[in-house]
Amino acid sequence: MYLAVDIGGTKTLVALFSKRGRVLRRVKFKTSWQKERFMRELTQVLKQFSKYQLSAVVVAVPGVVQKNCSVRLGNRDWGDFSLVETVQKLFDCSIYFENDANLAAVYESHRLPGKTVFLTFSTGIGGGIATRGHILPESDSFEPGHKIYNYNGVKAEWEDIAASSALEKAFHVDAATDLRGKEYMMEIAERVYLGLSDVVSKYHPDTIVLGGPLGKIFNLYVKYLPKIEGVRYRRPRRPLESVIYGCYIFGKNQK
Repeated sequence: MYLAVDIGGTKTLVALFSKRGRVLRRVKFKTSWQKERFMRELTQVLKQFSKYQLSAVVVAVPGVVQKNCSVRLGNRDWGDFSLVETVQKLFDCSIYFENDANLAAVYESHRLPGKTVFLTFSTGIGGGIATRGHILPESDSFEPGHKIYNYNGVKAEWEDIAASSALEKAFHVDAATDLRGKEYMMEIAERVYLGLSDVVSKYHPDTIVLGGPLGKIFNLYVKYLPKIEGVRYRRPRRPLESVIYGCYIFGKNQK
């Protein structure tokens, strides 16, 4: 069995996978803004899974992982903290820490030919680059959301223009996934497309998967996205669970 841990900006999801990739059990809880409370709640949840015979534990974090031994969350001002040591004390098996967007790219690419770029449009815009379920080296420095663009006469980072949080602010809605109507979809496509040509010119993907909350409404706005020769747009196979399934595939690939 494999244990997947997805530490997100708003929630943390822990899922137990069978050897064949079926989810046997899952637990979800809110990701606290207080480091001590988060670590306490995470430890309590993980202890529930320590009784299982696990082949690997894979932890997905929204930030930087240094050589599987140091973790810094991009959405929390916690610096380096004791996540690695805490998890290692609970399990007697192989444990891996990896960026969450990289793991989503692992899952979304593992049945596709060629190179896949996965983009997540959520609180910000993150991404990963993979080929047939394996993370590519260039993915470690892939930060598409921070590139500056001019939109409606204002210069801003791509994620401040096209992330789901930016759309919610621009359109005054609680969730970008609630948006409907041609005019909204045309503007979403326009905002999303801003950064796609740069991604393609630099990384030359065969497929671009548009994930995060915008993955849920992909079929509504994709018809308005300008086509890029040689590149396919795809909806994520699991718009909100690509990361945990990527954890499973990543763990299974570590022979």
